Amino acid sequence: MAITAPKILIVEDEPDIRKLVNYNLSQERYKVLEAEDGEQALKIVQRDKPNLVILDLMLPGLSGMEVCKQLRERPETAKLPILMLTAKASETDRVLGLEMGADDYLAKPFSPRELVARVRALLRRANGAANIEQLPTYTKGGLRIDFTTYEVAARGKTIKLTLKEFNLLKFLVQNPNRVLNRDQLLDRVWGGDTFVTPRTVDVHIRRLRKAIEKDDSHPKWIITLRGVGYKFDEKALEQ
Repeated sequence: MAITAPKILIVEDEPDIRKLVNYNLSQERYKVLEAEDGEQALKIVQRDKPNLVILDLMLPGLSGMEVCKQLRERPETAKLPILMLTAKASETDRVLGLEMGADDYLAKPFSPRELVARVRALLRRANGAANIEQLPTYTKGGLRIDFTTYEVAARGKTIKLTLKEFNLLKFLVQNPNRVLNRDQLLDRVWGGDTFVTPRTVDVHIRRLRKAIEKDDSHPKWIITLRGVGYKFDEKALEQ
């Protein structure tokens, strides 16, 4: 059976950079799509359904930040991997990009080898998350989750969680090593609940850490990225 090459959309207004990225990804046998502005990018995403988007921050018209925000707000593209490209390398820009929902960040000028490596890592992560969603249980290191019976065990001990705590853990586990901001967690775990604030996420994260972490004052599995959000560190499960 033939294996379909992943489709990658490059959204970049500078033709030379688009050409460079296209060439290096094509050499790796990826199918490459191109857009030179945000409006065109959103149309291509809807029509061609790429597996990953490489998105320039500074675009004419609709900015890369706004494109990223719109993609994250749509259920069908909420988990689409996004690698943000920008000429700006300040911490503020990195944080802003991650807050908007970008999965990774690469500052120009960049090494083509590093670009390809990050693309591979994001695609692996996305495939792993998709596989987790299809499994009845998740077992790794000291953590075991049964998605059908809602049972959780950490380090051999059965853990009692509320439904919201369970759904929060489930969403974190389904998005391993990805930074998730409070708005994303509120949207996916609490949905349309009206009287919920971002502080609610912090409270539930604290409860979840108290339940599953060995030392909740020094968490290893659910990490805080100050000013950005939270990350489930899957590698720490093996430690």
